[in-house]
Amino acid sequence: MKPQTKLSTLCVHAGELEDAHGSPHTPIYQTTTFRFKKTADLLDVIKGRKPGHLYTRYGMNPSIVSVERKLAALEQAEAALAFASGMAALASLFLAHGRAGIVCFGEAYGGTLEILSEQLPGLGLAVHFLRGSDSDGLERLLAQGVGLVFIETPTNPTLEIADIAAIAARTKAHGALLAVDNTFASPVNQNPLPLGADLVMHACTKYLGGHSDLTAGCVMGSAELLAPLGTWRRSFGSTIAPETAALLARSLRTLVVRVRAQNANAQAVAEAMVGHPRVARVLYPGLPDFPGHALASRQMSGFGGILTIEVVGGGDEAVRVADSLQLIMLAPSLGGVESLVTQPCTTTHHSLTSEERHARGISDGMLRLSIGLEDAADLIADLERALG
Repeated sequence: MKPQTKLSTLCVHAGELEDAHGSPHTPIYQTTTFRFKKTADLLDVIKGRKPGHLYTRYGMNPSIVSVERKLAALEQAEAALAFASGMAALASLFLAHGRAGIVCFGEAYGGTLEILSEQLPGLGLAVHFLRGSDSDGLERLLAQGVGLVFIETPTNPTLEIADIAAIAARTKAHGALLAVDNTFASPVNQNPLPLGADLVMHACTKYLGGHSDLTAGCVMGSAELLAPLGTWRRSFGSTIAPETAALLARSLRTLVVRVRAQNANAQAVAEAMVGHPRVARVLYPGLPDFPGHALASRQMSGFGGILTIEVVGGGDEAVRVADSLQLIMLAPSLGGVESLVTQPCTTTHHSLTSEERHARGISDGMLRLSIGLEDAADLIADLERALG
């Protein structure tokens, strides 16, 4: 595809194989291995002298290669690796580039916090946690030689916005890498690599999949930086399956229209919740009084489909509201065409203590809303009925 090709066109056409026997889309290659006529041909592929397909666990399958090319195009990256889940992608990222130490700068998904705080230190990796406002702490750790800074923006569930360009400038000055979890924004709303990030990851289960029917993850960046992740992926056996890769490619073709509609719906719902007598706070980057609104307006092209409300009355009242919703479904995920609600203290951040959640600004009264493609008026009516 030409460099100036727009995102919607890339979603449809990027990465598709040209030798698919006339199919407009790459078919599912439901095979584990690929035959060769001669040993010399096999060795050419293994050693990278010639392109080809070898073994699906290695990612060398046409269905997987095709979706990886599409994913790379969406984030303006040289290459991409697709994984069996977002956590598999994160694990390989941390193991490949975290040997000199990892800084988790700002808030993050509970599963990310768990692997950083519980699993990786047991393997000898030094992990540091900093608030997103602790610039001095970040500078100190970078000066000490920490090699990887990881950020999530917007964050889960408080929607904090990190300045990707500013953080990237600091990491580069110290020879460190910056990795960005871009799951909440999607490539439609934000592209971290042009802003200076070195690696960008997605839980493809969310917006990239978009239909709550697949589990996958991906990391995009330069081929050089992705190479060690590929080694971990191959050894762990955490490569995406060809069937899932084809399902993900199907979903990516409608990514732009889905996300833009979800942006508009979320904005409408957020504005409707502001000032509601049963809502203490509304967190959404598209609201002018949101603390990160100005930065989000510069860094993002859309504010996303996620918003968080804090219900008056605390955790018990939040449970009552969540249980009273009829259209918005109670489920611990996001990014699908259907609207979902979850209480972070019972799902995404349940593994943290109440003190840890409080320190991160996550109250028991919070409800995170993933806004789908229903009519916004119906979603607002459902929330108002449950709140009332």
